[in-house]
Amino acid sequence: MNRICMLSFDVEDYFQVDNLKSVIKRSEWDRKTLRVEENTERILNILDKYETKATFFVLGWIAEKVPNLISKIHKAGHEIASHGYSHDLIYTLSEGEFREDIRRSKRLLEEITEEKVFGYRAPNFSITERALDILKEEGFLYDSSLFPSMMHDRYGKVATVSLDEKVGVEQARENLCEVLIPTLHFYGKRIPWGGGAYFRILPYRIYKAGVKRILSSRDSFVFYLHPWEIDPEQPKIKGVRLNYRIRHYIGQNRAEYKLDSLIRDFEFTTIIDGLKLLNNSQV
Repeated sequence: MNRICMLSFDVEDYFQVDNLKSVIKRSEWDRKTLRVEENTERILNILDKYETKATFFVLGWIAEKVPNLISKIHKAGHEIASHGYSHDLIYTLSEGEFREDIRRSKRLLEEITEEKVFGYRAPNFSITERALDILKEEGFLYDSSLFPSMMHDRYGKVATVSLDEKVGVEQARENLCEVLIPTLHFYGKRIPWGGGAYFRILPYRIYKAGVKRILSSRDSFVFYLHPWEIDPEQPKIKGVRLNYRIRHYIGQNRAEYKLDSLIRDFEFTTIIDGLKLLNNSQV
């Protein structure tokens, strides 16, 4: 069996995350200094160092502000996919609002890259059953939002997708597959192991061992990280709930070094190319 490692980054800035939403309002975004360009450049430098390609799930709002950054990512040979436009949790939107959000993002990204966008990832992995139907209707070929772990209060749930721990890619709908965020089975619990804060918290040698354990029995592994996660110099926002503050800031000072080590130690590819290697018929 082929063991495919797929690498992804969710391109958004620190002030757009839900952990800080109680303090930073949507109306304030335009007044914030963007840090996403510099942080994404650092990621691109690591990828270039190891001649590795990745999928970048780009927030439409960011694409509108810094289209040159998206062009640079694309010209470097990486896959551009959609992270929606406004970074709203899917289940807080009406069906019409969600459809318009992904259409706006997809249109922006395709205008910048002059190529079709095939992939989508929901903000905070907040995918829903109806959202999968709409993604299919709007021409997406894959979603990578289903995170089958109970260790987060914002993740979405999809009952119609099998959660076989030995399979990383499932058929979600006709002509739409689901690239699941990996979990590690431990004493009957599914421990998150896809990236993000879980990657930042754990010592690298333990995280690496977990990836190897997943790949010993599963056909694929997808990793995710946000550019702001490698930026310990970002502003420290006051007035945020303690658990949200821990989620957001913990481990940022070592994240870039650990990312470098991960890309060095495993052979990664984009999600779209990973699906082709897994002989997925939809791509």
